[in-house]
Amino acid sequence: MTRYKLLIEYDGSPFVGWQKQENGLSIQESIERSVLELFQEQVTVFGAGRTDTGVHAMGQVCHFDILQKELDTNTVLNALNHHLRSYPISILKVDKVDEEFHARFNAKQRKYLYRIINRHSPLTVEKGRAWHVYKNLDVNQMIKCIPFIEGKIDFTTFRSAHCQAESPVKTMENVNINRTEEDIFFGFVARSFLHHQVRSLVGSLKLVGDGTWTVENFKFAVESKDRSKCGALAPPEGLYLMEVKY
Repeated sequence: MTRYKLLIEYDGSPFVGWQKQENGLSIQESIERSVLELFQEQVTVFGAGRTDTGVHAMGQVCHFDILQKELDTNTVLNALNHHLRSYPISILKVDKVDEEFHARFNAKQRKYLYRIINRHSPLTVEKGRAWHVYKNLDVNQMIKCIPFIEGKIDFTTFRSAHCQAESPVKTMENVNINRTEEDIFFGFVARSFLHHQVRSLVGSLKLVGDGTWTVENFKFAVESKDRSKCGALAPPEGLYLMEVKY
């Protein structure tokens, strides 16, 4: 048996998300089809992060096992990219790893980026690549909220009702918010995340930025441990899985 580890990027816009589903094409299914074309072997591809519909990735990691034929990594990279050419998915790197490696369970750190474009004029080239917010956002006010969501915290407020995690307690290693002209970037680093956690956090931080909430309102929402106190979910097109560390 040979286990292959892939580093991939993709535009999540045309997919139903990472995970294979019956209601449309997923990234996982697209890669599994390309592996079948190459190796003539049905496999399950395991990803480091189950990104939702419309969410993008610059550094997703996945793995799969091949029982019969073994190919060198350069051949696998080029062949898979050939079979994936109809989809906005790119294999950036291929490695052979031992049987102990697991893309999801061995991950020690995940980095997500959320991007807002804050301007009045409509988006054209960047449409589908960021959340377009018309109302001016005060980044300094949002930065004041960071201490409330860094460290080991109960994130029940920012947890999807469909989240399957055993506990709402997560350790947020780092949160960063900065602005460059029209772009506002939110960086989140943790070993693992709850379902919709990043989008829920950004949706609530945006309310602080536009003046709908005060910093104290945000603090209260965190401490309430009540999903009903969360702001509206930020749209998926601004979210990127940037990196997974092992």
